[in-house]
Amino acid sequence: MRNEPASDADEGQEGRQPIFLLPAGVTLLAGLIIAVHLGMTFVLDDAGRQAFTIWFAFIPSRTYYLDAGGWMPHLWTPFTHAFLHAGFDHLLINMAWLVIFATPVARRYGTFRTTLLFLLSSAVGAAAFALTSINSPDAPQILVGASGGVAGLTGAAVRFMFQPVIFGEDRETGERIALGRHIATIPQLFTEGRVRNFILIWVVLNAAVPLLPALTGGNAVLVAWQAHLGGFLAGLLLVGLFERRGH
Repeated sequence: MRNEPASDADEGQEGRQPIFLLPAGVTLLAGLIIAVHLGMTFVLDDAGRQAFTIWFAFIPSRTYYLDAGGWMPHLWTPFTHAFLHAGFDHLLINMAWLVIFATPVARRYGTFRTTLLFLLSSAVGAAAFALTSINSPDAPQILVGASGGVAGLTGAAVRFMFQPVIFGEDRETGERIALGRHIATIPQLFTEGRVRNFILIWVVLNAAVPLLPALTGGNAVLVAWQAHLGGFLAGLLLVGLFERRGH
């Protein structure tokens, strides 16, 4: 067999990098969320958007409101509310946060585990929202947005992204290669400085949201901080269950 020098075309093929560096699962999840919002905005009319929201947004007290779909949507709305957004600004912020923190989680755990963790965190965030919301007959609370699920992926990423990289040796070449990172134990979350500081800052910033009107003299901030905290805690604690044996 002849050894021939690589042509310019061959070198171009080898050096070519993909345009999108996101894992496929993250791209699909973000694409689905964006598609739902575009459909609600440009395909449905006002009545259609209202009906879609009633059936797929999370409304804790929907059982008591005849125009909120009854109790059946409680079976799916703890998950489906994560695919609805109140506006393009709400959507863009959540998608930016999703891309940042879902990417390392997807690269470590794969598409299925990442999506499952996103949905579970969304449900826990919805439960936290339901337990802390004050509902009145005239203004039932409605939760939409991927924030709880994204917060869960953030909590999951915190468990390993601050850990040192583990290196090994290639058996054939002897080359030093990066193997990955350990997942931090629960005690390490409170003893390692960077992890502890990130968690503390994140929790304080979100817990301070309901205090902003008192500090600024403005109106109440329409941010579901309860869903953020619930989702973050879920991701932080549940991600250990998704570790592959010997990871």
